[in-house]
Amino acid sequence: MRCPYCGHEDSQVKDSRPTDDGAAIRRRRQCEDCGARFTTFERIQLRDLTVVKSEDRREPFDRDKLARSIAIACRKRPIDPIRIERLISGIQRQLETSGESEVASKQIGELVMEGLRGLDSVAYIRFASVYKDFAEARDFREFAGTVAEAGES
Repeated sequence: MRCPYCGHEDSQVKDSRPTDDGAAIRRRRQCEDCGARFTTFERIQLRDLTVVKSEDRREPFDRDKLARSIAIACRKRPIDPIRIERLISGIQRQLETSGESEVASKQIGELVMEGLRGLDSVAYIRFASVYKDFAEARDFREFAGTVAEAGES
């Protein structure tokens, strides 16, 4: 593993342990050249996924991009980071086990919406505002009303 500080090619694993959700291995490494320590994560990847965007553009699936968009929706919300990580891992696992190597970005958005709905209503509305491209305050009000009604049922 290349050192992020000096670029040296070799590092030594000092400690390995599973993450809290068990979906990855966290490794503490030390550069053999400069002695700097850094952390890496190793995850299972069942298959390479390609995301089909609008206008048929294609790009490789990026777990970090998914995590960033969910983190933005969940910012400053009292949500346990472990639950967020489980949501991200669950979405990735669903996509990888679907049997398809190409997945529509819309499908990913729907999975995120479904996951956030059960996690936090404010994060759900935040994500929906971008995903559904709310243009006016009225759009927020109407969507929030449907969320509130669903919560009362």
